[in-house]
Amino acid sequence: MTKYVLDTNLYIRAFRSEEGKLDLQRYLAAFTPSTYFSSVVAHELLVGANTDSKARDINARIIEPLRKVGRLITPTHAAWTDSAGAIARMSRKENRNLRSIPKSLIHDYLLAASCRESGMTLITENVEDFKEVRRYLRFEYLPPWPE
Repeated sequence: MTKYVLDTNLYIRAFRSEEGKLDLQRYLAAFTPSTYFSSVVAHELLVGANTDSKARDINARIIEPLRKVGRLITPTHAAWTDSAGAIARMSRKENRNLRSIPKSLIHDYLLAASCRESGMTLITENVEDFKEVRRYLRFEYLPPWPE
């Protein structure tokens, strides 16, 4: 059975639109047993919560239920170092100043490394960015939604 992690953008889409909410509900109706939640995604969602109330809601409705049933994945030291190495390779190969790399891309590398070490497939709408990440860090990803 394939195990999945949803990227931050899919949760944000569900928060912001009825269509996104329905897409997520349909996915979860079929794939809840094989869905896990990443601490990297939790970090991004909580940083983006613009009120304490929204942060509590994210924690109560998304993070805690999955944490309680053991469906939370958190990057290990190896994932941190693998993602750092991949970012450094990308920076050297593409002659990019590390200060110019967006935080969101750094999070993408860490999420990819964490999914790889946990044997998870990432589901994302951000396919183009993850295609670039995959040039430097091997992991599995696919666009929404699996069948």
